[in-house]
Amino acid sequence: MERITPPLAAGERETLRTYLDYHRATLAWKCEGLTDEELRRASMPPSTLSLLGLVRHMAEVERHWFRRVLGGGELPHLWSDSHDFQAAYDASGSTRAEAFAAWEAEVAHARRIEAEAESLDVTAYVPSWKEEASLRLLMLHLIHEYARHNGHADFLREAIDGVTGA
Repeated sequence: MERITPPLAAGERETLRTYLDYHRATLAWKCEGLTDEELRRASMPPSTLSLLGLVRHMAEVERHWFRRVLGGGELPHLWSDSHDFQAAYDASGSTRAEAFAAWEAEVAHARRIEAEAESLDVTAYVPSWKEEASLRLLMLHLIHEYARHNGHADFLREAIDGVTGA
């Protein structure tokens, strides 16, 4: 995934789209060059948080907001039969190939759904919020979610091999 610097002067939709892709690419970058074992390395017991767990979690997040909420699909969770988003964090039995394939597939679906939306003003009902939300807000929510978890990824990566960087 190419990490493109977001534009300093662009339209709203292009800016949101580019920032979301920037954060997606940042997560992939934090995982580059690591073995499956390193990607599964948990942060600190009892937490199961790992880089691979973050990738799995973000696959669930992309799936939920774009395919379930915006797209209206009735889809199961990828790693939980009980609709538990937290289950994705436990990547102890996962591989890079499995996690990245799921995440990349969900990102592709999300990009398609966003591109097909007429405008950022398109709304969808969010059951957990009990109200309608615009595509604009959903994209901002995803940017926030990635930015927060990319902060976790910074610390996880530094603990593995000392690599840092924004």
